[in-house]
Amino acid sequence: MKQKHFLQFRDFSADEIGYLFARARVIKDRFKRYEKYHPLVDRTLVMIFEKASTRTRLSFEAGMQQLGGAAIYLATRDSQLGRGEPVEDAAQVISRMCDIVMIRTFEQEIVERFAAHSRVPVINGLTNEYHPCQILADIFTFIEHRGSIAGKTVAWIGDSNNVCNTWLQAAEVLGFNVHVSTPPGYEVEPERAGLFGTDHFEEFTDPIDACRGADLVTTDVWTSMGFEAENDERRKAFADWCVDTDMMRVARPDALFMHCLPAHRGEEVAAEVIDGPQSVVWDEAENRLHAQKALMEYLLLGRIEG
Repeated sequence: MKQKHFLQFRDFSADEIGYLFARARVIKDRFKRYEKYHPLVDRTLVMIFEKASTRTRLSFEAGMQQLGGAAIYLATRDSQLGRGEPVEDAAQVISRMCDIVMIRTFEQEIVERFAAHSRVPVINGLTNEYHPCQILADIFTFIEHRGSIAGKTVAWIGDSNNVCNTWLQAAEVLGFNVHVSTPPGYEVEPERAGLFGTDHFEEFTDPIDACRGADLVTTDVWTSMGFEAENDERRKAFADWCVDTDMMRVARPDALFMHCLPAHRGEEVAAEVIDGPQSVVWDEAENRLHAQKALMEYLLLGRIEG
């Protein structure tokens, strides 16, 4: 298979994403049955972190080990990348010593430059612009609970951040709709989100209207990493964008609630929602592991039957 990277959700076709979901189901089933599955024996994943992480590190590191490979954690502050080594040079060296690379950093440009000079597949573990692995897991979780997401409506409430941008890309690829409600001044930037059009999303000034009839309601923290200086200002601006029972009540009766975590109860989501019966946040968190195992398997081995 020709070398591929996963830097944005739209890097993969709907057919490829569908294949990943099918493989994630198989891999998860084997995991739950304690069945050993080591297709990536002697393969090495290098994980480069410029931004702190819990779920990304754990899911990639555990996932690679469960597939029979090895994972190496590399913090930029502990490497020459943190001392100004050009990204292009680092990519040339690192990619000669491993089989696949995951990067969690700030600007999307960094992962793009790294991938352009890498001899091995590169995965975007999170940037300021996109979080494709998160949405891969989120949609897999929706499918587990409700079936195909095609034609469904996702309500995004809060900041138009990297997770929101990726939901919008995924809607274009997989054919569903996203209702976005943000405070004034925090609206979606189509160019930054990497959108080709606006056929699959609609903006609402009132978050209640965005949630009306939704199959899934989802949100994220009001202040993403790198924007901590804006925290007080954002808490005031977003005060009316807390996902509460009123918002869930106008969504479909069987609507799910998701949050990529970590969550601040009483800010972007009410405790009775995230801890309530419609919340699938723990399944969502676990599915990072299984979706990413399917992703790494595909990038390294191509399509596998059985």
